[in-house]
Amino acid sequence: MLNYYSVIKGESILVLDETFKHAKQKTVGLKQTQRALEKGRVRRVYMAKDAENHVRRPVIEWCDSHNVELVEVPTMKELGKACGIEVGTAIAAILHE
Repeated sequence: MLNYYSVIKGESILVLDETFKHAKQKTVGLKQTQRALEKGRVRRVYMAKDAENHVRRPVIEWCDSHNVELVEVPTMKELGKACGIEVGTAIAAILHE
């Protein structure tokens, strides 16, 4: 069963910032995250709600079938900021240590 959470704007985004800042291994972007998913290295996936459906759908299905926690973030801009980059990103992940 998929663990699926939604991060709301404001305070919860600060928690995401801290989580990413302290994560030793992480990915930012669809291709890096897909490679990590295929290798079974992903502990938690963060996905922007405003990402396009053709990007979101396969990641949601993968997380569901492999029991990987999925957290929704309101916008790609907010997710990019939380990841410490200047541009938005649709997908990011924290990997197993």
